[in-house]
Amino acid sequence: MSDTWKKRTKLVHSGTRRSQYGEVSEAIFLTQGFVYPTAEAAEARFIEAGADEFIYARYGNPTVRMFEERMADLEGVQDAFATASGMAAVNGALMSVLKAGDHVVSSRALFGSCLYVLEDVLARFGVEVTFVDGRDLGAWKAAIRPDTAAVFLESISNPTLEVIDLKAVCDLAHRVGALAVVDNVFATPVHSYAAAAGADLIVYSTTKHVDGQGRCLGGVVLGSKDLIRKKVEPYLKHTGGAMSPFNAWVMLKAMDTLDLRVTAQAQAAHHLVNGLEGHAQLHRVIYPHAKSHPQYALALRQSAHGGTVIAIDIKGGKDAAFKVLNALEIFTISNNFADSKSIVTHPATTTHQRLADAQKDLLGITPGLIRVSCGLEDKDDLLADVLAALGRLSG
Repeated sequence: MSDTWKKRTKLVHSGTRRSQYGEVSEAIFLTQGFVYPTAEAAEARFIEAGADEFIYARYGNPTVRMFEERMADLEGVQDAFATASGMAAVNGALMSVLKAGDHVVSSRALFGSCLYVLEDVLARFGVEVTFVDGRDLGAWKAAIRPDTAAVFLESISNPTLEVIDLKAVCDLAHRVGALAVVDNVFATPVHSYAAAAGADLIVYSTTKHVDGQGRCLGGVVLGSKDLIRKKVEPYLKHTGGAMSPFNAWVMLKAMDTLDLRVTAQAQAAHHLVNGLEGHAQLHRVIYPHAKSHPQYALALRQSAHGGTVIAIDIKGGKDAAFKVLNALEIFTISNNFADSKSIVTHPATTTHQRLADAQKDLLGITPGLIRVSCGLEDKDDLLADVLAALGRLSG
């Protein structure tokens, strides 16, 4: 039945499990353990649990399972494992498929915590990581070796919104038998093209967009049943990165409006781009679906929308950027993004502050760069707020 459903229908109904009470709203099973009618039943369940049999919330839970099945159906993949946060998902996806001596090729433009996992954690456990300019297919070709075990990338990078040719990179990885692990949060689950491009494991911080209302942390790893149940699940259930039932219930209820929210937020982002490009106080406006974006044609080819986040590079560096941030009235200063409330942050001093100046320069994280996440406020009000704040610079 769900194979013929459109996305908005899947977001409301996929994976629903009703108890004997026939509830309309998804039930929250706020329990960490489960009981067995007999010792023999407990033994059998530990050998192999059935589809509606659960052992311990760290392994699985009916509410969490509803969320996993709904996300997998939306993404168009076989299975999913929900995690405590987006970074638990990134860590779990990588650590579950890698071992000491493996080689990974990664795009260099990544969120600060992703860089930490690759540069510090994986290196500490004997995994070799080669970083490349993700936009350069020649660099991927040169770096991927016959013994490469995996490639890792953000399909749209944080915070400079570089766009990677996802299918081409996945194809290069698969030629040598490597897995393609993709952080897809900026593309959004609503407009994801990761599965069609050949990604083996797809990672989201469901804090962003899915909850999208500033309430709960969460993450998810999606892929084939073999990868999720034989690789990802054993690692995450034994290391404790599972999502709580309450957070899964919040995420489920948020999915009812996910498509509506993402669509409105993307429209607001495009509206800001149109109103800000060419502004006298800006070096540049960065947005995948802006014609000025270096990968504009690729971005159009890969997705029907450019996302909910833009970046602006303000003339005058950090001082000017801080003056603009402090002058905004609607936008709130926070290091989160993809929320129903519009949010701004200064990556050079927050999310990417641990990077050396030379690395920031290489990635285009300038002192004047501000990441702008568009919420659900009126798009004309958002544009007026940014324009008024920029106007303070000429006063």
